[in-house]
Amino acid sequence: MSQQVGVIKRINGSLVVAEGLKGAKTGDAVYIGELRLIGEVIRISGNLVALQCYEDTSGLSPGEPVIGSGAPLLAELGPGLIGEIFDGLERSEVEFWKLTGPFMRRGVKITPLRRDKKWYFEPGAKPGDEVGEGDVIGVVQESSIVEHRILVPAGLRGVIESIEEGSFTVDDTVAVLATPDGRSVPLKLVQYWPVRVPRPYRERIPIDRPLITGQRVIDTFFSVAKGGTAAIPGGFGSGKTITLQQIAKWSDADIVVYIGCGERGNEMADILTNFPELEDPRTGKKLIERAIFIANVSNLPVAAREASVYMGVTIAEYFRDQGYDVAVIIDSTSRWAEALRDVSGRLEEIPAEEGYPAYLGERIAELYERAGRVVALGKDKRIGSVTIMGAVSPPGGDFSEPVTSTTMRFAGALWALDTDLAYRRHFPAINWLRSFTRYVDALEGFWIKLDSQWKMYREKALAVLEEASRLEEIARVIGERALPNDQRLILLTAEIIKEGFLVQNAHHKVDTYCPPEKQVKLLKIMMGFHDFASELVRLGVPVERIRSLRSVAELLRLKEKERLEEIDSAYERVRKDLEKLKAEYQVAR
Repeated sequence: MSQQVGVIKRINGSLVVAEGLKGAKTGDAVYIGELRLIGEVIRISGNLVALQCYEDTSGLSPGEPVIGSGAPLLAELGPGLIGEIFDGLERSEVEFWKLTGPFMRRGVKITPLRRDKKWYFEPGAKPGDEVGEGDVIGVVQESSIVEHRILVPAGLRGVIESIEEGSFTVDDTVAVLATPDGRSVPLKLVQYWPVRVPRPYRERIPIDRPLITGQRVIDTFFSVAKGGTAAIPGGFGSGKTITLQQIAKWSDADIVVYIGCGERGNEMADILTNFPELEDPRTGKKLIERAIFIANVSNLPVAAREASVYMGVTIAEYFRDQGYDVAVIIDSTSRWAEALRDVSGRLEEIPAEEGYPAYLGERIAELYERAGRVVALGKDKRIGSVTIMGAVSPPGGDFSEPVTSTTMRFAGALWALDTDLAYRRHFPAINWLRSFTRYVDALEGFWIKLDSQWKMYREKALAVLEEASRLEEIARVIGERALPNDQRLILLTAEIIKEGFLVQNAHHKVDTYCPPEKQVKLLKIMMGFHDFASELVRLGVPVERIRSLRSVAELLRLKEKERLEEIDSAYERVRKDLEKLKAEYQVAR
């Protein structure tokens, strides 16, 4: 392919307009200026080509060369991704540090995967085998947790001519494929894929199992399915980042891809400092051994934020195709949308609401559409999923702003963070009145295996919380003591649910993660308490007597007990106290 060469005509921030770049296509990667800064073609108008530069354009001047690559922005996929920290263009920030120190220099070229490291490849195919796109030809043990399955690249099929076992770099040929048209195609550990194009799969299948996060308010009330989508909007200080970090640490996904998109550098630094030290509750290994980080923080070029999101989702789809469940966490999609707005403004496009481009909804829909549970390409039936969870940062906590309102249309679950709850130290600060999930029916089969009455407990608890919210408004005016006993009981039960179930301490050894079995038992006990106490109220027992029982206060601390037997014993004490109170009032009557 002949090299495309043009010259810079005009520069407007991250937007560079070049001319003479003949043969360029929208989406092609380009190298801009003497420093060969990385950019992408975003618009072609006659002889003029608009480029989005992913690095700082300071010092660029008209007349400098622009070289087209003839290929789109590609993700490099292969062994070496796990445990790595990349920027939005998949350049290793660890390698950057070694080359440039703490301040990243422009124009530095770093290959995403290390070329000097050798991986031990175990063949799964043999000479003479017929293979097609997506078939597994062998494996590499990338970490103690992740087995990296080497796939035949999409679009290729044929017969294995030769295949070798041993230690190889990602650029070494491990097998040779004879294609039907007579070519001999070398197969390597590395392959490439354009980040803006979803990777192919055989078929999309229904989602029927939850992504267990260990956070009670999410798993029990507003669960997200494996292969589903969730949005977590909230104003400044409402706990978006810590909630997403908890999900990254404790979710039962096989692989976690964490994308720090335009957020503060100190928050990302905290994740990168703490993650390597965390122990995986499922395997006992380090969590870093199944995680990938893309850190494109707020002081890096705005345009690269857009690429970082697509890069992360493409890497997730690659592991999905190997048969893994992958959780993609984006913090935050608002900063990604701001990058779209920035480039749209420089292109002088007609703005829509609040200056965002008219195609904002289309881009958000395309992003969340890349989630799903699928049967991957290949002869063996591998099932994998990509679950996308994106934080949204609405200015002033206004959920009616364009990014939040548009995201709510496409997300399957909404975890609406409430600043007032955060100020009251109620964490996770997820507002149970504004949040929702569309996955209750799809996931019911999982939960009823733990308890056939799970759906009833959930609906009853949410009804109690909703009624309590209404009664709290009345109590502020007339005082709680003026309410009838049955309404005061609802307020007491709601208090127990909030403090004993919804509030979760991320720094508590036991309470930081709550398994599904424990979640169901806690909710069952709290609803059982409410039903029993309702009988007492009908007998005329004052709510103060019920509240004053020492064993009732234990309900707030059941979440801190590790063993289910301890929870049962504590509830048994509550039940006996309530029965004693019932007997006392029956005698009095």
